[in-house]
Amino acid sequence: MRTVSLFNHHVHAVYYLLALVELLLFFAAFHLGAQLYFVQQQELMSDHVASVLPRAAVFSAVTVAAMAAMGLYKPQLREGSSGILLRLMSAFVITILGMSLVFYLLPDLHLWRGVFAQTVLVAFIFSLISRWLFMRVVNNEHLKSRVLVLGAGQRAKAAAGWLRRGTDRRSFTFVGFVRSNGEPVQIENEAVVDLDGPLDEYVEAKKIDQIVVALDDRRKALPVDELVKCRLDGVEVLEVATFFERESGKLMLDFLSPSWLVFSNGFGMGNWRAFSKRLFDIGASLSLLMVAWPLMLGTLIAIWIEDGFSAPVIYRQRRVGLYGKEFDLLKLRSMRVDAEGDGKARWAAQNDNRITRVGAVIRRLRIDELPQVLNVLYGDMSLVGPRPERPEFVHQLEQRIPYYSARHQVKPGIAGWAQLRYPYGASEEDAKQKLQYELYYVKNHSLFLDFMIILTTAEVVLFGEGVR
Repeated sequence: MRTVSLFNHHVHAVYYLLALVELLLFFAAFHLGAQLYFVQQQELMSDHVASVLPRAAVFSAVTVAAMAAMGLYKPQLREGSSGILLRLMSAFVITILGMSLVFYLLPDLHLWRGVFAQTVLVAFIFSLISRWLFMRVVNNEHLKSRVLVLGAGQRAKAAAGWLRRGTDRRSFTFVGFVRSNGEPVQIENEAVVDLDGPLDEYVEAKKIDQIVVALDDRRKALPVDELVKCRLDGVEVLEVATFFERESGKLMLDFLSPSWLVFSNGFGMGNWRAFSKRLFDIGASLSLLMVAWPLMLGTLIAIWIEDGFSAPVIYRQRRVGLYGKEFDLLKLRSMRVDAEGDGKARWAAQNDNRITRVGAVIRRLRIDELPQVLNVLYGDMSLVGPRPERPEFVHQLEQRIPYYSARHQVKPGIAGWAQLRYPYGASEEDAKQKLQYELYYVKNHSLFLDFMIILTTAEVVLFGEGVR
């Protein structure tokens, strides 16, 4: 199972293959559901389902999108059978709501309720079967890439330590760490290999698919000729930073170097990308505003009822945006009016006692973020991007975390890659961990990745991940 690049975003191919298979299954479910409903009235079948192809295509696309929104194509998903079942049920509830909206907007695609119910039931059964088969296949060791790490020093130790902290290994398995030219061994609790022959012979004997170069000093220890032979034999050779970018969806700060940043792909923002992203932001923000304004109005009233009509409901806070320019971020107030009465900036903490009762609800559902749609329309923010931080924190973090200012090379966003992949940050260490995901977005951002982030944000809202 390989990780492939799709519009600059690194994805596990097997999960996109699963999405394609389920797309075809749901397409078939539409036909089977209709056939079951009209089993004794075949003459009505042709009359009611005259346009089978567009109806089946829309149904299958909406269902796969709903499953993606529930994280069911996410490699990091580690829930048991009950958790998977809950997410599947949630996905089909979203499918029913989504198809109801389609029927309202496009009456020509309307189905009889009985046909639709049969289709949903068949599709749900198909999804249970496909998931059961997939889980049996995806954990098969014979389908994983065999990876050999070249190096056993500090960089290899950092890689091994990160791996032990629970990274996803569904696409690969480690064969060992190769000590090269007397390099001091820093690895613990991992298989260290001392070669007694050429590297390429060992690679061939162990059926290695990928070599990850993690040497502390490549000038003295890099076996160039042997690596060339391996590469010519079809073995993939990767820098350790590239390998972890591809497998983890983040740029590991421990492995970054100025030369790697200079010569690696990505970090592009041409005129077409800027124009298309702005067009996407305006269209999506206006659509969101039209749908969400009743919810925003209801929240305003709830805040007034709890704190009184003289209390402010919109909270303005200075944040750092594109190229370090500051702007006023708009939020529905979720904390007490005197939350920072002493004038000191503070990160929100777990079970923060400054949060109001209404605030606890709207923060969990991300409703407090909705006024930022206006920031997007003003041009200070994008719909997707790194979360904007306060100037007080930015000045501090830029001094202590390398490459922190690089996150300001794109507009900050309401939703973001780091919010999906890392819990709420409330410390300098959290900021460092989130930065690694933000740098991945800065390097690989595209409309495709923006769309996937927006789609998956529904999972965060529904399951309350990363809320404080």
